[in-house]
Amino acid sequence: MSRLGARLAYVDARLDYEIDAVAAHDAVAASEAVLVDTRRLESWQHGHIAGARHLPKTEVASGLETLPRDRTLIVYGWGPGCNGATSTARVLLAAGLDVRELLGGYEYWVRNGFEVESAGVVSRQQPDPLVTAEA
Repeated sequence: MSRLGARLAYVDARLDYEIDAVAAHDAVAASEAVLVDTRRLESWQHGHIAGARHLPKTEVASGLETLPRDRTLIVYGWGPGCNGATSTARVLLAAGLDVRELLGGYEYWVRNGFEVESAGVVSRQQPDPLVTAEA
C-alpha cells in the first residue's frame, strides 16, 4: 500500500470509529446508541452526560455484562486530552461490543449545549459558538 493509501485508510478508519457530539446526540435520541462515561467516580459526580451509564475504565472487566449488546456504545472521557475512553473502547471492542468514541468527550458535549446531569439536576449551558453552528 502506498503512503497516501495508508493515510486514506487511517482517515477512513477514524471516521468509522469516532463520532462527534451532534451525531452522538442524534444516535442516542434515536435509541441507536448508549453513552458510557469512563471517568472515575469523582468526575462522574462532578457532572456527566444526562442518561449516560457510568463504567470507569478500572471497572470495565466486571461491568461488561451490564452493557447492552443491541446498540452502539459511545464511550467518553473528559475531553481531547484524555485517553481513558480509548483504553475502555479497546476492551469493549475485544469483547465483541459495537463501540465508538466521542470526539472531544464530556467537554465538547457540554460546549455543544447538550444536557448534562450533576447532583440529580439536569441542565444545559448555552452552546459555544466556536463549536456549533448556532450563534
